[in-house]
Amino acid sequence: MIHPKTELKFISKEVGYGVVATEFIPAGTITWALDQLDREFTPTKLKKMNLLYQNILETYCYRNRKGNYVLCWDNGRFVNHSFKSNCISTAYDFEIAVRDIQPGEELTDDYGYLNISEPFKGIDEGTRRKTVYPDDLVKYYGAWDKLLIKNFPKILVVEQPLKPLISTKVWCNIEAISAGKKEMKSIKENYFPG
Repeated sequence: MIHPKTELKFISKEVGYGVVATEFIPAGTITWALDQLDREFTPTKLKKMNLLYQNILETYCYRNRKGNYVLCWDNGRFVNHSFKSNCISTAYDFEIAVRDIQPGEELTDDYGYLNISEPFKGIDEGTRRKTVYPDDLVKYYGAWDKLLIKNFPKILVVEQPLKPLISTKVWCNIEAISAGKKEMKSIKENYFPG
């Protein structure tokens, strides 16, 4: 489920629609969490589907660590790629804002950690990276982990509308990680080598 203080908005002809903040979302906020309404498709099931459905799922899904395609039931499927993403996935089936997100600002992910099937050229944002590759998670997990570790303690101090979707076990892990009693799982655990 995507953060409730967001809406779907037309961004540009080049990008299409995206998810923007309707209110200030501080760093450390859980911006998306896997929930019971999200659908998961195995590669075998996907290949048996009509080509129209296959194309839709290839466009709007991410692949989890098992290689399954996950389709978000809400506007979460419209979060666009950015090499300077303001949200990052964790190894705990949720994403957090890694910097403050202003009202009207688009929420973005780096598709490099979403186990994409094929490389694609991103919009030039003045970064060294210009193309997203299926194995980017193996190459860049260290940089993404640093941003997550820096922002993990903020999870406990900012408002969390999506907290009811986080299991008690995972929340206890967040508390232990934030207190320095436990090591955070690396985002690299999300990698599917498919």
